[in-house]
Amino acid sequence: MDHSFLSAFILLLLVLDPLGSLPIFIPIMRAVPEKRRRWVAFREVGIAFVVLFAFMFLGDSFLRVMHLSERSLEVAGGVILLIIAIRMIFGTSSESAYGLEPGREPLIFPLAVPLLAGPSAMATVLLLASRQPERILEWIAALTAAMLVSGLMLLMADRIRRLLGDSVISALEKLMGLVLTAIAVEMCLAGLKRYFIGGL
Repeated sequence: MDHSFLSAFILLLLVLDPLGSLPIFIPIMRAVPEKRRRWVAFREVGIAFVVLFAFMFLGDSFLRVMHLSERSLEVAGGVILLIIAIRMIFGTSSESAYGLEPGREPLIFPLAVPLLAGPSAMATVLLLASRQPERILEWIAALTAAMLVSGLMLLMADRIRRLLGDSVISALEKLMGLVLTAIAVEMCLAGLKRYFIGGL
């Protein structure tokens, strides 16, 4: 299937899913000092953009050198998301579901990778670049636009928290944990299915 700039932008936005990730963004950004939040948001989005930009050009070669497949990338991402989801559901208010120590701001994990630059996003940019390499500038522009939208959602996370309240955000986080569990299991099953069917 051939993509246009608009369809690639929409596809990347759906894969990045900044709106669906808000219940994850909000508790992480809440632990960051207010004066640092804007910088942290820009930094994490920038890191995610660099990772996806690099994967667009080098992803296929990297997977071949490491003897990895997109299926293994999908299963690994599913396992990581499953661990995060379990911590979200069963964790207490005194601990972080994302492996962060109290008072420490996120760096790369979990905002940049795997929430923004996750396995699905890596596979998507790799697919766009490999199928229509002559339109690489359009794919870079689509990725840039999608990351800008994700960055805006990250910057607005604290305003949304104030609007909804901590109790609603906590309930949403537990609910998102359940949804994330299903997504993680689906990622693992999809990767395993593609592995076994592809191996036949």
